[in-house]
Amino acid sequence: MSSEILQVFQRELTCPICMNYFIDSVTIDCGHSFCRPCFYLNWQDIAVLAQCSECRKTTQQKNLKTDIHVKKMASLARKASLWQFLSSEEQMCGTHREIKKMFCDMDRNLLCLLCSNSQVHRDHRHCPIEWAAEEHREKLLKEMQNLNVETTRTRRWKDYVSLRIEVIRAEFQKMPAFLHDEKQHQLERLQKEGEDIFQQLNDSKEILTGMYADLKQICHKADMELLQKVLHLLHGYQSLLRQVPEPVNPELSAGPITGLLDRLNGFRGEANSHIFLYGDLRSMNVGCDPQNDPHITATPGCFLVWGAQTFTSGKYYWEVHVVDSWNWAFGEELFLLGLGVFLDCECRTMSFVDVDKSSLIYTIPNCSFSPPLRPVFCCSYF
Repeated sequence: MSSEILQVFQRELTCPICMNYFIDSVTIDCGHSFCRPCFYLNWQDIAVLAQCSECRKTTQQKNLKTDIHVKKMASLARKASLWQFLSSEEQMCGTHREIKKMFCDMDRNLLCLLCSNSQVHRDHRHCPIEWAAEEHREKLLKEMQNLNVETTRTRRWKDYVSLRIEVIRAEFQKMPAFLHDEKQHQLERLQKEGEDIFQQLNDSKEILTGMYADLKQICHKADMELLQKVLHLLHGYQSLLRQVPEPVNPELSAGPITGLLDRLNGFRGEANSHIFLYGDLRSMNVGCDPQNDPHITATPGCFLVWGAQTFTSGKYYWEVHVVDSWNWAFGEELFLLGLGVFLDCECRTMSFVDVDKSSLIYTIPNCSFSPPLRPVFCCSYF
């Protein structure tokens, strides 16, 4: 292969961002390829990739998959560069005058085939040098993938906290005018708490991103440098791992909202008064008299209670007095004595309220339900 053709071949397998051979290459929908680490580091905070850095075409790409063909070609290009280096006179085995093809994992040295079978190295682990380099790259890429998962989780927590702040703020804004001072105090507390959580999340994201960038630089080392320094590099990485921040608790404290229950009770609905539940939670009675045994319908394992009324508009509120029950259908894990459920058809939201604390647990925004709606409460017994 002529030097000009080789240069063209190598150029086509070079990432336009880092100007190194592709590692874990991805191809976006306009057809251009990048190293996955380069792509993540350059567009990690952009939900939509506005422009490809090569052709300037607008593109949107999620769940990027490794381009196996480009990855293999880039690996071949690295091997070609490696063999060109190993074939030089200086790199020949001084004893046998052969190319050093094997890597000794014990001594971290390159050996020719005859040296690797000698008595000194016979019991050591050996493998072709190009295999060893790619193996270590794959290990590093796996660690980078774990870091990227943590970074993505941190960004999503920021979105969650932002939404949670808006939902709680909206509830505080509904407090009566004569509670203005309390409302302001609660809003200031919420703002301060949110800022503290955001700062922790930003610090965590910055550390994780820095570790990711450091590992990317290690992956781009030439095969010889990567192999000969891999123990030192991995030791440095272990030091980096000790800097991984502790998980941030993104939950905002649910302070009491004065007047919340009074306001919700104005929309309170009653469950069907003709449904009676038995103490063993394994059967229910449908009829006017809970002692009317012929009307008992057995439902082993769980029971469902449907409201008799359907809803297409308006606001409605129900309370469930669960006493010491813990296994509720909507999955709340806290041990509460009373739980409120508030449906707002106009705003398309469903909210859950801690009745005892008069505080908001969670609001599901932009519900995709289609009227008519009917409430259902489900509990299981094991």
